[in-house]
Amino acid sequence: MKCFYYFKDKARSREQRSAPELKEQRNSEYSGPGDRVIKSSCSANSPRGIPEMFEEKAHNLRVFTFAELRQATNNFSRLLKIGEGGFGNVYKGSIKPADAKDHDPIFVAIKKLNNDGLQGHKQWVAEVQFLSVVEHPNLVKLIGYCAVDGERGIQRLLVYEFMPNRSLDDHLFNKAYPTVPWETRLQIILEAAQGLAYLHEGLEVQVIYRDFKCANVLLDENFKPKLSDFGLAREGPMVGHTHVSTAVVGTNGYAAPDYVETGHLTTKSDVWSFGVVLYEILTGRRSLERSRPRIEQNLLEWVKQFPPDGKKFGLIMDSRLENKYSITAARKIAKLAESCLSKRAKDRPTMSQVVDKLKGIIQDSEEGIPSERSPESVENDQADSVTKTGESEASESWKRRMAHLAKLGEHVESASRRRFMIMQRAKVI
Repeated sequence: MKCFYYFKDKARSREQRSAPELKEQRNSEYSGPGDRVIKSSCSANSPRGIPEMFEEKAHNLRVFTFAELRQATNNFSRLLKIGEGGFGNVYKGSIKPADAKDHDPIFVAIKKLNNDGLQGHKQWVAEVQFLSVVEHPNLVKLIGYCAVDGERGIQRLLVYEFMPNRSLDDHLFNKAYPTVPWETRLQIILEAAQGLAYLHEGLEVQVIYRDFKCANVLLDENFKPKLSDFGLAREGPMVGHTHVSTAVVGTNGYAAPDYVETGHLTTKSDVWSFGVVLYEILTGRRSLERSRPRIEQNLLEWVKQFPPDGKKFGLIMDSRLENKYSITAARKIAKLAESCLSKRAKDRPTMSQVVDKLKGIIQDSEEGIPSERSPESVENDQADSVTKTGESEASESWKRRMAHLAKLGEHVESASRRRFMIMQRAKVI
């Protein structure tokens, strides 16, 4: 297959404002993580791959100069730093819209490649190519890029739409943020699933995301989720093949065990990762937490003690929800997570099936179908009932006691009066 792996025209003028031309080179069969960036698998019976599709849509991207992005971030000020990862640092910046000079600047997220980082130029090219091709409301939008090879070294930057509410990871695990309500969690995970389903089935070429996790689910001002960070994305298997053989990459705790063991990558690898995040949504816990007791450090191992149909299932639920959730819906989501986490990849559902299942769960909740209440809520109500009963009984007991004392007082007063009268009579006599 032909591949496109580096920019040919480094000195392209600003007036052209189009994506860089790419140089062709022939490669052998898939062998490592780098190949996935530049190869075209022509999956799903498509005669074209991502590089060919990129050539068609590349003109939609803006090409920025390094000076423009340096100015946009106030020389990459630490005060404007909003994130970091294997790629490098991410900054909040402001740029002028491309279509009108008189419009106010717009906020953007600018990701700057760290030349010493774990991810490199090939991953950067992967993001440019994949994000220029995909188009979905639940995928982050790439506005443009900067590629400069100068005296100060190689500069590689990406410019995305700005997502003001940061990531699902921040809101779910950082106690400094307000608790994400139950209904909002369901909507976020549904739309994230729709984004994955689009990658798997909505394009003429199949795309395997390969790094689905809460940190890569960004939230806009209305908490609408969008998948980001496509540096590890990979085209699906070629026609007639069941998988792509590649070196294992991704995030520990989210990678499917069959992929880790064999290096065989399929869309079901993403489904496994989605199952992990479903349990994170329910529990408010990360997939791996070394700070917890040993038995609770691995989320998937810990939840095995509390099966979805078990009486103790409610114990896994995020305490920050304060029992404001449907235990019936939670059980259904846990069962869905279990199917996504099936040991055999072929037993896992497709993401389109996951989307349909989540829609059904949410619809049932919205239509007010009777649902079992959380055990904690029931226990609290029982405790309240006992307390109220106790208080009522105490009140009745107090009234009886006071009535008895009143009667005793009447007897004493009556006896005192009789005694007084007897004494008076004695004096008279």
